[in-house]
Amino acid sequence: MPANSSSFNLMFGERNKLPFGRLGHEPGLFQLVNYYRGSDMICRKTAMIRVFKEELKRRPGMFPKWLPMSFIICPKKISENATKMGEASVAAMRKVARPDDRQELVETDAALVQQERKRIVWIAKSAAGAKGEGIRISQNVDELIAFIDTQAQGFIVQKYILNPFLLDGDRKFDIRCWVLLDNNYNVYYFKEGVLRTASESYKPENFNDVTSHLTNHCLQKELSANFGEYETGNELFFDEFNSYLKKKTRMTMDNTIVPQIKEIIKKVLLMIKDRISTNMLGYGSFQLFGFDFLLDSQLQVHLIEINGAPACAQKLLPDLARSIVQTAIDPVFKPKSPKGRGDNWFSKI
Repeated sequence: MPANSSSFNLMFGERNKLPFGRLGHEPGLFQLVNYYRGSDMICRKTAMIRVFKEELKRRPGMFPKWLPMSFIICPKKISENATKMGEASVAAMRKVARPDDRQELVETDAALVQQERKRIVWIAKSAAGAKGEGIRISQNVDELIAFIDTQAQGFIVQKYILNPFLLDGDRKFDIRCWVLLDNNYNVYYFKEGVLRTASESYKPENFNDVTSHLTNHCLQKELSANFGEYETGNELFFDEFNSYLKKKTRMTMDNTIVPQIKEIIKKVLLMIKDRISTNMLGYGSFQLFGFDFLLDSQLQVHLIEINGAPACAQKLLPDLARSIVQTAIDPVFKPKSPKGRGDNWFSKI
């Protein structure tokens, strides 16, 4: 079949290179593609916060307790590094001065200092950052804003969670959960997940020791001599963490953590349903997401970010791939022989 043919049932491709405009135009042919068009509105940090803020305008109330207090800051200057983005991108940034939340951030910081009688800690994350890059932690919002103004992309600034639940060795971790959205917009939760762990003890008084604060694998492997000392590859799986949790708190993941995670996932995906659903289109989409969470010392779950093209722990990859096919593809294109294919690890939420 020619590469540019539109006569196909199933398309796998990179999310930024899919020809969505070609889909759904073949009479009598249902087509399925492995990404939802527009899903990056929750997979880019600044875009995700904009979605939440827009939702708050429609349904006034406090920021959800599972999302850290968040502000969008757009740089006022273009750094020398901006040329790496390409001339068109730089020109567009110079032309459009996007409104941001800097004044609200400064005022909120001052109010919280007055209320809590102490300096407030903030974390700034680049909209284009990955692998732990472009992250700053500080008690000085003016310093953070000045730094962002020299950058080539927007940032989100969030109130830093100072009381994380810690593993042996007083180490931080985050939780990666895999979530599947099928072509009927049903949401499925993968039963196994992974904790990405820090190699060093958490040091709340030292924001420069990034390996004690940020749990990204690349960063830990590059900067910490203790990488892999506690867990192979700094990964802890749900069954292992559940045993640790029961020993430390007498609670389990299923009765404390997983219900919170599932509720957050449902709320986020329902929030954007009207914007990305393919229900009225001539084709269908499905997509795998990676939801990242942080657990605090009170066992409250906080949403950190969402990845639209998530990596998977090697140990789990065969089960994840099989379960995606069984959940998102088999119901649309019936397999000739569904027997003997193994268990489906996704469950509908």
